[in-house]
Amino acid sequence: MVIASVHDLTKIYAKPGSDVQVHALRGVTIEFVEGQSVAICGQSGSGKSTLMNLLGCLDRPTAGRYLLGDDDVSQLDDDALSDIRGRRIGFVFQSFNLIAQLSVLENLEVPLFYQGVPPRIRRERAEHLVDLVGLADRGDHRPSELSGGQQQRAAIARSLINEPLILLADEPTGNLDSATGEAILALFGELRRQGKTILIVTHDPNVAGRCDRMITLRDGIIISDVYNNGQRSLTS
Repeated sequence: MVIASVHDLTKIYAKPGSDVQVHALRGVTIEFVEGQSVAICGQSGSGKSTLMNLLGCLDRPTAGRYLLGDDDVSQLDDDALSDIRGRRIGFVFQSFNLIAQLSVLENLEVPLFYQGVPPRIRRERAEHLVDLVGLADRGDHRPSELSGGQQQRAAIARSLINEPLILLADEPTGNLDSATGEAILALFGELRRQGKTILIVTHDPNVAGRCDRMITLRDGIIISDVYNNGQRSLTS
């Protein structure tokens, strides 16, 4: 089932202090299906970060359409985009972005707090997810008391708290050693087997090669969109 798609997506930025226009994306069309892991690759300036920002509803396209589930989110106003981000998209960042003053469980509960979810339900969901990512014994710890891998696991759990349609990960293993990175990829693989759709921006060919599909951008255009030998595993 197609869970998200972009059609003729274009993004043009005005260069500050000049009349120069930067064409970050040039008519990109892609479909993403449920339960698929997709690597988005390309050199700096290729348009991959712009594409991720548009898919994450952090920005709007200059032209084209973006369908997320049954909704056309291309031209929504800021309030509507914020609501979509909070309810339908999960984010995993290279720098974790956990709130230092809060425990792991409290970090997970923050998005639900802003949506008015009752405390008991917030805590139940948070406890379920810390168990899912292997942090059941670290729920009351603050980020500074966790290793880098544990912080990334907490960030992944937080990204799942609203049961999002898609999970967007920006260089999720970039700040981790190789063994910890492997563990995070294994966790992504388990989530994908559970039906999660995972999009990963990465420079790492190992990460890209372990996804079901690899999309490569250059100068705002898709130059390659391939499946990795028919394999469907982040853990092979």
